[in-house]
Amino acid sequence: MTIHFDNSYARLPEQFYTRQVAAPVPEPELVRLNAPLAADLGLDADWLASPAGVAMLAGNAFPDNAAPLSMAYAGHQFGNWVPQLGDGRALLIGEVIDVHGARRDIQLKGSGPTPWSRRGDGRAALGPVLREYVVSEAMAALGVPTTRALAAVTTGEHVIREDRLPGGVLTRVAASHIRVGTFQYFYARQDHEALRALADHVIDRHYPEARETDNPFAAMLEGVIARQARLIARWLSLGFIHGVMNTDNMTLSGETIDYGPCAFLDEYDPQKVFSSIDQFGRYAYGNQPSIGHWNLANLAQSLVPLLDDDGDKAVETAKDLLEGYGTAFADAYAAEMAAKIGIAAPRDDDMTLAQDLLKLMAAGGADFTNTFRALSALGRKAGDADDGFLGQLIEPDAAGQWLAAWRNRLSEEMRDDAGRIAAMKATNPAIIARNHQVEKAIAAGYAGDFSVFHALTEALADPFADRSADDTLTLPPAPDQVVHQTFCGT
Repeated sequence: MTIHFDNSYARLPEQFYTRQVAAPVPEPELVRLNAPLAADLGLDADWLASPAGVAMLAGNAFPDNAAPLSMAYAGHQFGNWVPQLGDGRALLIGEVIDVHGARRDIQLKGSGPTPWSRRGDGRAALGPVLREYVVSEAMAALGVPTTRALAAVTTGEHVIREDRLPGGVLTRVAASHIRVGTFQYFYARQDHEALRALADHVIDRHYPEARETDNPFAAMLEGVIARQARLIARWLSLGFIHGVMNTDNMTLSGETIDYGPCAFLDEYDPQKVFSSIDQFGRYAYGNQPSIGHWNLANLAQSLVPLLDDDGDKAVETAKDLLEGYGTAFADAYAAEMAAKIGIAAPRDDDMTLAQDLLKLMAAGGADFTNTFRALSALGRKAGDADDGFLGQLIEPDAAGQWLAAWRNRLSEEMRDDAGRIAAMKATNPAIIARNHQVEKAIAAGYAGDFSVFHALTEALADPFADRSADDTLTLPPAPDQVVHQTFCGT
């Protein structure tokens, strides 16, 4: 089959990447193919599932018009500057124009060593491949801008991590894989010509409206800031913790990327950390907005040479744009939280109402997802459903007072209960990719049983639909099921 690649990144100057092929694997086998995504990309799902298609998904063979390359970038990892990172275990095999006219990258993750591997093997264990497939597709179903999973394959070989583990390759799809760290790579080398070429590429690809402004590079930065503010607000509204918000894991497209030590909250705790490598809580749930600002400041610094020929004016422009992040995030987060508590026309004091609920939840470690879902079922008058909500909280008197204040606020909006409840249920999911369920799917996959992985992936594709009260996929973990740490997988 010929895939109609149109490889714009491969047409950039040679210092942007290294051309290469993947390291073949001995016995690739398809675990799961995302047929709806394949259709969106204009690809033939039947061919992708064939031996020839699986060979491509494993990196053993590519269509003639593919342009496999590993991308160069740098970044701050946990605040520490690393001047050269790059795709150490990934290959961008090409770009396609999807059926909606959007340009999409197709990338293999776990395809073998590259010049950027830093003595690593360039491979992926099967567990992180399954995790990224499950969680990225769950995020897409939740309406979060994200990279997508097209396929997962096993390789027929093992990789050495803490243990000897079966290997896998993920096929990842993104609007692009350009990162804050990509700009940092060229800024650190004072390669202003490459910076300009990269910025022009990003504008053409993601921010074409910036071309109509007096300062397209400033308009691009403003657009990135706005997208990241909305993205992080959306993460918080769902209880999502990225886990490794390094500058090389923040995209210019505004998509969530890198599902290594990510996790969703069970009990609500703003300081919650799952990542095994985040020893000091830098990327805790509640720190994500400020880390977003920190990362964007590094992007702004990298763009200073392009913002104005006068260095002082360029710095002032960057500072002015960065000041807009706080307002953009606050507005986006307030809108998310108003929707979660069923307010159609938010006022300034509605954020206080939402925060009061979060304080009640934090006091007793209430389940984040189930508390908001239970609230979604309540009418403007007390009823039997109240017990489901109040049972999530350990302070019944305070919870009752909050519920009365909430109902008083609802009475000021002339919405019927049915419409409001439907809107709240379309905002507050009934099911998320709970950490213990993801770990259960991974453990079964390592044992050669992918039925748990398939069942979980399929359930997460419809997260807002009502589910039975005893559905195990909606339940918090039992004490012996609690996941305390998640792992990067490299």
